[in-house]
Amino acid sequence: MTRGVFGLLAKNISPPNLSIMQDEGFTVGRVRTELLSGLTVALALVPEAVAFAFVAGVHPLVGLYAAFMVGLITAVFGGRPGMISGATGALAVVMVALVADHGVEYLFATVVLMGLLQVIAGVMHWGKFIRLVPHPVMLGFVNGLAIVIFLAQLTQFKKPGTVENTGHGAGGGEWLAGGQLAVMLGLVVLTMAIIWVMPRLTKIIPAPLAGIGITAVIVIAFGLDVPRVGDLASIQGGLPMFHIPMVPLNFETLEIILPYAVILAAIGLIESLLTLNLVGEITGKRGGASQECIAQGASNIATGFFGGMGGCAMIGQSMINVNSGGRTRIAGIAAALFLLLFIVAASPLIEQIPLAALVGVMFMVVIGTFAWNSFKIMTKVPLMDAFVIVLVTVVTVMTDLAIAVVVGVIVSALAYAWNNARRIHAITRDSASEEGAKVYEIQGPLFFGSTDGFIELFEIENDPDVVIVDFAASRVVDQSALQAIEAVAGRYAAAGKTIQLRHLSRDCHELLSKAGHLVVDSDDDPEYGVAVDYSVRTGILGGH
Repeated sequence: MTRGVFGLLAKNISPPNLSIMQDEGFTVGRVRTELLSGLTVALALVPEAVAFAFVAGVHPLVGLYAAFMVGLITAVFGGRPGMISGATGALAVVMVALVADHGVEYLFATVVLMGLLQVIAGVMHWGKFIRLVPHPVMLGFVNGLAIVIFLAQLTQFKKPGTVENTGHGAGGGEWLAGGQLAVMLGLVVLTMAIIWVMPRLTKIIPAPLAGIGITAVIVIAFGLDVPRVGDLASIQGGLPMFHIPMVPLNFETLEIILPYAVILAAIGLIESLLTLNLVGEITGKRGGASQECIAQGASNIATGFFGGMGGCAMIGQSMINVNSGGRTRIAGIAAALFLLLFIVAASPLIEQIPLAALVGVMFMVVIGTFAWNSFKIMTKVPLMDAFVIVLVTVVTVMTDLAIAVVVGVIVSALAYAWNNARRIHAITRDSASEEGAKVYEIQGPLFFGSTDGFIELFEIENDPDVVIVDFAASRVVDQSALQAIEAVAGRYAAAGKTIQLRHLSRDCHELLSKAGHLVVDSDDDPEYGVAVDYSVRTGILGGH
């Protein structure tokens, strides 16, 4: 038994591509670009990690440690270099109820279990199911996430409040006003302008990093009274320490953490794999879904044992990295190491960075992430696709990413099923091979959505004694289709007539043979070498 399990694992695990540079040339210029891009990402990670820790109701260092651990491990082992992972809001909103009801130790245990589930998903290659996400859902996901990132930045325009050890009270709730608001807005616009102009002047320094640096120098030099990173919380701390979650190892604990772990694992993988596809479109890379699942799982197992809140891929930071020139594992590794450096040694300096600079960077990410062409294509694509784009966007903003993607896929699948159900029809003619017989040439797939239409095609009372149903242009897909064939055969039998099936494809032949419907067993017909006619047994599926 054990040998069989390990054999299955060995069969499913393929050697990962862990090349540092991938297809990029190893040059001084490339390494400089990757390091500067990583520094830019690290600076943008700080307020995000702190904010998401507040959302989950844990200490800011719990979010920062998660950003470091998840970011480092996924950068080294992930399936798509250029992606950035860390603590995310989509996971934080699920964690808050667990932390409030059971405490942070149960959160750490949940993150470990979440990671195990993600590793299993990667080993079983379940990441390939991300291919089922239609393009309209991807557009809605991108647009919805851009809006969420934009709305998240608005909290930085509030007066910072006091920060307790639990992370509560991070926002004072009062909006900035008067001169302070004007200065904040001015600095945001200045940062955005620098990011827009910088690539036209030089590409030696990533534009977002230049925007943060210039704006920070202005604020510090002139002593401007605007919110800074240190107003959110102190990010000073030591190295993350190994820590086994202090929870009872019993079935009751599993009952508490398993539902949260399943939800978190699903959300984390959905967001990570969608980000993987998006980064892949920008960088021209493909594949790596299963490897990314395993990397995400391993990172969450590690962060659960080192006092982190867990995480997944971050589309905002990934876009900053890609737009700054990051294409290899070096950028992600550098971002994680720079973040750790900020925590243990450079916190006083980082805490002086104005939030306005980071908000400006994220606003430029929003502008670059939002699929502006979706407004134009919605007038040219089918109405249902346009509806799915809007639906996924709205649901992403109102609830969370995972629900939005699931809703979008379900609606798209139902629309596809409905369209195919309406396509089924039949061409009738006299049989050329059997005198007096009538042939129904079925057009369109026979599945659960088209069974009623299939049954209504036949004129049993007016048909001759022998009827041939030709499936050359159709497919028998599921149990509902078998039930429909049996129902039609039963009606013909009741009328004293015979029905035969012709031109079954190999998969249809196997499906009907397994159900016991076929009397003749031949491999000629699936290859279309000989037009064999199959009789149909009735009563196999109960006739209901």
